[in-house]
Amino acid sequence: MNNFKYSIPTTIYFGKDQLGHLSELKESGSRVLLVYGGGSIKKSGLYDQTVKILEESGLSVTELSGVEPNPRIESVREGVKLCRENQIDMVLAVGGGSVIDCAKVVAAGACYEGDAWDLVLDGSKIKAALPVYSVLTLSATGSEMDAFAVISDMTKNEKWGTASPLVKPVMSILDPTYTYSVSRKQTAAGTADMMSHTFENYFTNVKGAALQGHLCEAVLKTCIQYGPIALNDPENYEARANLMWAGSLAINGLLNGGAEVAWCVHPMEHELSAFYDITHGEGLAILTPVWMRFVLKKDPSKTAQMAAYGRNVWGIEGDDETAAKEAIDKTAEFFFKTMGMPENLRAVGITEKTHFQEMAAKAEAGSKGSFVPLTKEDIVAIFDAAF
Repeated sequence: MNNFKYSIPTTIYFGKDQLGHLSELKESGSRVLLVYGGGSIKKSGLYDQTVKILEESGLSVTELSGVEPNPRIESVREGVKLCRENQIDMVLAVGGGSVIDCAKVVAAGACYEGDAWDLVLDGSKIKAALPVYSVLTLSATGSEMDAFAVISDMTKNEKWGTASPLVKPVMSILDPTYTYSVSRKQTAAGTADMMSHTFENYFTNVKGAALQGHLCEAVLKTCIQYGPIALNDPENYEARANLMWAGSLAINGLLNGGAEVAWCVHPMEHELSAFYDITHGEGLAILTPVWMRFVLKKDPSKTAQMAAYGRNVWGIEGDDETAAKEAIDKTAEFFFKTMGMPENLRAVGITEKTHFQEMAAKAEAGSKGSFVPLTKEDIVAIFDAAF
């Protein structure tokens, strides 16, 4: 196990009826930028409740609405502009990971003299940020409790992740009832996203990090148990609560501290989203089993680790080769049959391979040091197999 530093400064209020804690935002000042996406929080009544609590707490509210599912740099720039024009003291995101990601880069961009895209390309340039708060409405990205944000510039077909401890939320409210209205598609995609985060941490080359591995297995088993329940019984509190907490723990550093490894499937999916604007979780679900099969063939020495996944998560018996292959089949079956997700790139509207070479070159650069290092040609082969 490697040396590591672990710090999660985010205060979590988990469970029903936690929204009143928004009154604590007044500790950061008097002017808040409220960031949200489409109209779902207005339809549910969450918007009205939020604004009422903020105003009753003496806070003035400026709004940035319409944040996209793959948040755009244009929305970030508009948020930065609003912060400067209204002397904003803090940023509150009400929504899923895309909204929170946007809010994080807005918070950093408001304290930066240059263009916010600089901060997306190089998180080390984030030297200060306004305090970030969040109310989570979609279990998926874990952005409510981590230092990461992913922003797209569709004019350049670029989607990049950035990170800084300065944008970790000060406080996040996690009320599972706010996810009751999440669609089947987004419930499935969110489950795939948090499972992919866990896979990216689980398949590491660091030796001796047994506890981290077992924690990963617990998160994966939780997703496998409760994903289908939430899909078929959307207002099942137990399922929604377990998924919500699994999503936070999958990427807050608990699973990979001391067992760090570069991610590989996410850089590939980011290219799919940058060029085709597909749903992130669906892209991850499509790529993950293909990646697993590819790396197993490319590096047979990883068979034992894949087999351990099969035994400890799926209860598969047999020799390593059999258990590894069956584990991959079980993963694909879970995504595509149990959760009803699209099985290939054509199913999400990608009907040509025009950009695969360009996408693969970027993904190769973004995944140096991953579980099994992949060349540009390897990644093209994975895209082809997923097509």
